[in-house]
Amino acid sequence: MTHTSEPASEQNRDTKGNHRKSAAEKRDHGKDSAARGKGLHRRRFLGGMAGAGIAAVAAAGGAFSLLNDAAKNKASAADSTLVIPDLLEGTTSSGVTTFTLEAKAGTHEVISGVTSSTMGYNQDFLGPTLKWTNGDKVLLNITNDTGEDTTVHFHGAHVPAKMDGGPQVAFADGTTWSPTFTVKDPATTLWYHPHALGTTAKQAVHGLAGMIIVEDSSDASAALPSDYGVDDVPLIFQSLAVDTDGDIKYDAAGYRLSTTTFPLLLNGTNVDSTTLGFTATKTRTRFRALNASPSDIIVIQRSDGGTLSQISTDQGYLTEATEVTTIRLVAGARAEFVMDLTADATLQAVITTGWIRGGSGTYDVLAVTASGSDTPADLPTTLNTIDRYDTSDFTARTITLSQNGASMEIDGAIGTTMAAMAMISTTVGAKEIWTIQNATQLEHSFHLHDVPYQLIAINGEDPTGVQLGWYDTYEVVGGGSIKIAMEFTDFADDTYMYMLHCHLLQHEDEGMMASLMVTGTSTTDSTDSTDSTATATASASASASASATDDSTATATPSASATDD
Repeated sequence: MTHTSEPASEQNRDTKGNHRKSAAEKRDHGKDSAARGKGLHRRRFLGGMAGAGIAAVAAAGGAFSLLNDAAKNKASAADSTLVIPDLLEGTTSSGVTTFTLEAKAGTHEVISGVTSSTMGYNQDFLGPTLKWTNGDKVLLNITNDTGEDTTVHFHGAHVPAKMDGGPQVAFADGTTWSPTFTVKDPATTLWYHPHALGTTAKQAVHGLAGMIIVEDSSDASAALPSDYGVDDVPLIFQSLAVDTDGDIKYDAAGYRLSTTTFPLLLNGTNVDSTTLGFTATKTRTRFRALNASPSDIIVIQRSDGGTLSQISTDQGYLTEATEVTTIRLVAGARAEFVMDLTADATLQAVITTGWIRGGSGTYDVLAVTASGSDTPADLPTTLNTIDRYDTSDFTARTITLSQNGASMEIDGAIGTTMAAMAMISTTVGAKEIWTIQNATQLEHSFHLHDVPYQLIAINGEDPTGVQLGWYDTYEVVGGGSIKIAMEFTDFADDTYMYMLHCHLLQHEDEGMMASLMVTGTSTTDSTDSTDSTATATASASASASASATDDSTATATPSASATDD
């Protein structure tokens, strides 16, 4: 990724369909002291916003401001301490660092005082943080003890298709999958989660998710906070659906039940009526935010209306630290920001329904106590070099997201099996520009495996500010479109495919997924193109002709049948 552009500072400029609000509107989300830490539930206003389209979503800011007194809040007092996910230590031998994960069933209090059946990696709910270093070779031994087929997808990682953890490499209960690859990503925040056909939403909402931190040797990385859990803090947000008995819901039938509520979790702790606390022992603290929700949208902001210094999008550093008042994350998206804490501050999460029903409201989620006595150096004036693509000679495609009754489609195909999916074929070295057209009035979160992309247009408008960074997941509002550009590098395979899909997990399971076959000659070393050292027999395999056209379908046996509502 060798990219250059002038740093932009217009992150908060309103863009049609891009949901930007003025600083005054954002401060209007504040709560009075009687409501501290409790979401201001706005389903009367927002319950139908998922399908409202560009104009209605843009107008929603007016509804927000009717719900509170617009006063700025002081920092909230904490009720309990933020739980920092364990950092999984790998073991290094002969130049390979090995990480061991076990996907298993467990129990956890998703609603305070109520026990839920859950899943987790190496624990009852969620998973440990993995830390990789650019250029290192890693091996992951992942054992499936969930009682059903699963996969583990390394969301945002640039790895060979067979190591990507897509549906083709689903592995059965009681077996171990052992992908190995060289880390080619720059410093960034990724995550890992299941990706089997028809079961992704179910398994992810029950807790199969964890963060991946990629480090590198860049000057920017050396200048930024990096002491995990001290001044480098993971924030995993989950807006879930749970009934009063603690049963976690993942499909339309469950979401529509009158007994279903929509709690917000931060690092596995329910923050519906609790503000977690974190004591910042260093003045400058870095936060890595992940929206691991199945469908809801999360906006991060300060309760006092102050700014956050955003340093990264999904796929690495921005050109410079950019002052923003809000960070909007659709399902699957990540961002990093730093705060120079000379006084206490409270982070809020504003939740908006992304699907048929969901969470809504503003929550004081994290009270940060400033206790650092150090004086950090100025942030680097340049974090990254981002060359904006000249797309004049790029291959153009239009990809349409549509709906057929209760089923979701990409390019007219309902992708609930590998054989049924639409397939895009390209080659190593290809440079392409895609228009992702939302033919529905539903919210979609477009995710591309394998390589990062640049935003070229958002609902017909030029990107600005942090939108000029690198992404792998971005919002496509009802009736809207995004135009993205990418270059396919390093990895080719005439059997194993990458995926492109909506990261609203229910939409993915309902068929809004297509396959991407990258053929040609791999340009990386041979060790990254060989078979994984799996000790399991994949529960499904697939093959597709390297000469398949864009509208052809892959020949495959699905690892699991779709189980839609």
